[in-house]
Amino acid sequence: MSEYQYYAFQALDRPLRREEQEELRAISTRAQITATSFTNTYEWGDLRGDPRRMTERYFDAHLYVTNWGTHRLMLRLPKRALALATVKPYCLDHRIDAWTTRTHLLLDLTSDDESGEWVEGAEDSLAALIGLRDELVDGDLRPLYLAWLSALAAWELEDDEEEEYQTCPEPPVPSGLDELTGPQRALADLLRVDDDLLTAAAQDSPTTPGKPARPTKRELAPLIAGMPQKEKDALPLQLALGPEPGWRTELLHRLRGTEPPAAAAGRRSAAHLLDTAHTLRTARRQHGRT
Repeated sequence: MSEYQYYAFQALDRPLRREEQEELRAISTRAQITATSFTNTYEWGDLRGDPRRMTERYFDAHLYVTNWGTHRLMLRLPKRALALATVKPYCLDHRIDAWTTRTHLLLDLTSDDESGEWVEGAEDSLAALIGLRDELVDGDLRPLYLAWLSALAAWELEDDEEEEYQTCPEPPVPSGLDELTGPQRALADLLRVDDDLLTAAAQDSPTTPGKPARPTKRELAPLIAGMPQKEKDALPLQLALGPEPGWRTELLHRLRGTEPPAAAAGRRSAAHLLDTAHTLRTARRQHGRT
């Protein structure tokens, strides 16, 4: 089979300016470039630009899929929407990376499986994953935990030093691992998260809390009236400029005095999770289930 690479970049928070589109055109003369996207496929050669730098400068999401088994997703979020310190416990090996620029936090999630078969329809995959960005902005850490599980399983295949697994701590466990959203299920598929490992992890995951009720005018009016005048004056200006992602969530948290539910502290080792997944897999196979 010939080599195949698919690159997709998406701008969400603002459209690309004409000069930015021209800069991208200098990177690739064949790419499909619009005010919000850059897509290209390669059956020979490679993209001349650096996807990390392109995402840092122009885009909010990037998907890379190859027919030799590499799946990669990058997301860019406003730095105030998600703290780097919150993300770092989920970074494992080279498959999960996070860093900040002056204005943004970036996530780089990768899965490699040379034995994997090419899946048709990669061109539609980024649309299914875009919702992860809003979930992270709203404080849902399940996407990070899923990426950690993917990296853990890959690490086990490459390194059989059990002592390292015994000392590798589990990151904070978010609620609702037993009931993933659509974008989270798409991420689990993209990163090849093992179902038995996910089931093992969900055994210590709190139940998904009920979705907060949509705020009413009666509820918000007195809260806004009680805000300092300087903050109230800034609201129309912020709305006129176009609120950044997470701005509405941040405002509601401030008004209501609430924060997204915190993930429970991880109490298990990587070895414990891998052993539990192995037990579940063995039992399932003994009962003739795939």
